Amino acid sequence: MALMTGDEKHGPAATSTLDALWVLYDRVLRVSPATADAPGRDRFLLSKGHGPMAYYAVLAAKGFFPEAWLPGFGSFDSPLGHHPDRTLVPGVEIGSGSLGHGLPLAVGTALGLRARGLTDPNVWVLIGDAELDEGSNHEAIAYAGPAGVERLHTLVIDNSSATHGWPGGIASRFEAAGWSAQTVDGRDHEALHAAYIAPHPGRPRAVVARVEPKND
Repeated sequence: MALMTGDEKHGPAATSTLDALWVLYDRVLRVSPATADAPGRDRFLLSKGHGPMAYYAVLAAKGFFPEAWLPGFGSFDSPLGHHPDRTLVPGVEIGSGSLGHGLPLAVGTALGLRARGLTDPNVWVLIGDAELDEGSNHEAIAYAGPAGVERLHTLVIDNSSATHGWPGGIASRFEAAGWSAQTVDGRDHEALHAAYIAPHPGRPRAVVARVEPKND
């Protein structure tokens, strides 16, 4: 991440995701540069696209694109923009950054894969806690639980930036809609990994990764 020195207004949005992203790509996701277009790959959707530096760093570390791209981050002729572009950056599934889009897209992706008979790929989406201020996410949560979208996994990075919050914590919001949900330390790699791979038959899964508050 230190290689990306361009003007970046959302540094905390990126650093808050780094550990969660690394564990996901290093130990869980079944996707690689060689399988980035394979129908049976796992899908990862970064909804929190307004802070993509950690995402770019992990993709580069995993060989999706050259590390030499990183210093040009945010420059006019760089493919690495302030919001990721799926047409420019290998390994990126969606263009994102506008809050509230990623989870609904992930629901649709999981349903689309199921409709095509692709029942093995998992769909992961990373959202920020502030995105739960957006109604589109609550519609997606309310639909996916009762519909039993088992291949859907939502990773919520909680850095205490939500406006409204949720009584009982973020995980309770998902549980109320029939999801399997767990809250873990977003810097603890073993806790993250265990939460990622926990079984949740018949239900979508939500992992809430708590990190230091954004203003710290």
